[in-house]
Amino acid sequence: MAKSLEAGYFDKLYAHDPDPWKFTTSAYEDAKYSATLAALPRERYASAVEIGCSIGVLTERLAARCDHLLGLDVAQAALDAAAKRCAALPHVEFALSGRPATPPTGTFDLIMLSEIIYYFDRDGVAAMARAVAGMARPGADVMLIHWLGPTPDYPLDGETAVTAFLDAATAGARGATMVAQDRTPEYRLDVLRFPAG
Repeated sequence: MAKSLEAGYFDKLYAHDPDPWKFTTSAYEDAKYSATLAALPRERYASAVEIGCSIGVLTERLAARCDHLLGLDVAQAALDAAAKRCAALPHVEFALSGRPATPPTGTFDLIMLSEIIYYFDRDGVAAMARAVAGMARPGADVMLIHWLGPTPDYPLDGETAVTAFLDAATAGARGATMVAQDRTPEYRLDVLRFPAG
């Protein structure tokens, strides 16, 4: 079975191309980001974290909905580009992280997981679900947006990875509940909410 991708995989991608997924130029990405923001259940969040922020294209747009936003990534080159993109936004900060074993300190009322879950194997997905639960304030929203096309280089495909995450995140009395789901031919969008108390 394929193992979770390591940080070096992403370091090599960014060394070869500073925008390997064409976030800045893709009409698909632009439309998906608009759909992502439209699907947020609340107009504003006090404290949000975007796990796997890459070069900060979604981060910059999400910042308008947050009092404080922390972007995390495993690749320093991506974080440097994201920090430059969001330099005029003092309420946005970035940190090298993003792995389940090294969650950030503090808690958040929005946790964004965009195009990241399928980089993990099944154990990694379960660990990420536990890490997200530990980061979530009471009543926190969790948003997942993931590509449904082929992912030959990744441990899991989008459908399998997101389903595994949802199964882990919604289990137990303190598990999250589904708030909204949407699907296009290219991606799925899932919104969870943790219990308020």
